[in-house]
Amino acid sequence: MESVKALLLENIHPDATALLEAASFEVETRRGSLRGADLAAALDGVTLLGIRSASKLTAEVLQAAPKDLLAVGAFCIGTNQIDLDAARARGIAVFNAPYSNTRSVVELAVAEIIALSRRLGDKTAQMHQGVWNKSADGSHEVRGKRLGIVGYGNIGSQLSVVAEALGMRVVYFDIADKLALGNARRADTLEQLLGECDFVTLHVDGRPGNAGFFGAPQFAAMRPGSIFLNLSRGFVVDIDALADALRSGHIGGAAIDVHPKEPDNGASFESPLRGIDNVILTPHVGGSTLEAQVDIGHYVATKLIDYVKAGSTVMSVNLPNVAAPEIQGRRVTHIHQNVPGVMAELNAVLSAHQANIAFQSLATLGDVGYAITDVTSADPGLLATISAMPATIRARVI
Repeated sequence: MESVKALLLENIHPDATALLEAASFEVETRRGSLRGADLAAALDGVTLLGIRSASKLTAEVLQAAPKDLLAVGAFCIGTNQIDLDAARARGIAVFNAPYSNTRSVVELAVAEIIALSRRLGDKTAQMHQGVWNKSADGSHEVRGKRLGIVGYGNIGSQLSVVAEALGMRVVYFDIADKLALGNARRADTLEQLLGECDFVTLHVDGRPGNAGFFGAPQFAAMRPGSIFLNLSRGFVVDIDALADALRSGHIGGAAIDVHPKEPDNGASFESPLRGIDNVILTPHVGGSTLEAQVDIGHYVATKLIDYVKAGSTVMSVNLPNVAAPEIQGRRVTHIHQNVPGVMAELNAVLSAHQANIAFQSLATLGDVGYAITDVTSADPGLLATISAMPATIRARVI
């Protein structure tokens, strides 16, 4: 196997470095993020790129990047910082960690629900200013209250279970048909959920269609004095509309962990929500626990290693998923345009090179196909011939 270099940005957990180095990969780490021309330049000679949410792997960066780049690991849940279509078109596999920080986000949401119900943010700020204000005004238990969960995926469904354990009644809304856990009840419409819940928390994904979907009409539809949380994506909420609803008193409190514009560490943070009572602002730390970062580091690094050494694309977010058994002889991986006749041409090439096939598997995703073929023997020049096929996007021999 040729030498493999991994570039890990944004202070990815050291366990990921240790795993990659144990796989005999060269690893370079950087604490900060990179974008644009700086990121493209840094990819020279890089086989594997690891990023979190701040680095932006755009189509322009991918177009300017050298052809060495084989795979990208998003050491986080979201992948909206990566142009997945552009990566697929260049045969670059992308992996993320869809489950590893679920519990961390859920625990932060629960903590914020309780803190907002007891107005703990305001109380601790007053105490730090030397003000003693012992009062039960505006302070409530969460037991018996209705929690509305918008987005019932990995995080939303687990939050549902934990909230019920606290005695809350859960109502959820999702555009997909999701099985209710415990005693949770599905709302027929978002408006129905908003009108009956004491708390509304967003756990939607980063698809472009979700941009700005929660604004002034949605805040107006919420119950007077209800509390709003967003731990999903910053761009899904109209922050100015939320600030107006909080200042008017219609919304009784909010917790916002994700923001439309997120500065680099140490830079000034600007938001119309600053200074408003009973508002908890956190710097996108929902999944930032040591436990989650360890799990993410292990999960994504393992996926990258499996792809390099065995061609496995299981859990890739942009390539067809093909599980790779133990290699029998040499493994030929072929990412190609999903057009009729490709497999026939591939097998004709294998036959012409006297390749004895021990295993073969194919999967397709949209306009791309991915085939793994194990051969126990083959004439020289096989890879060059496969690479020259008109439909080939990327081919490797492992």
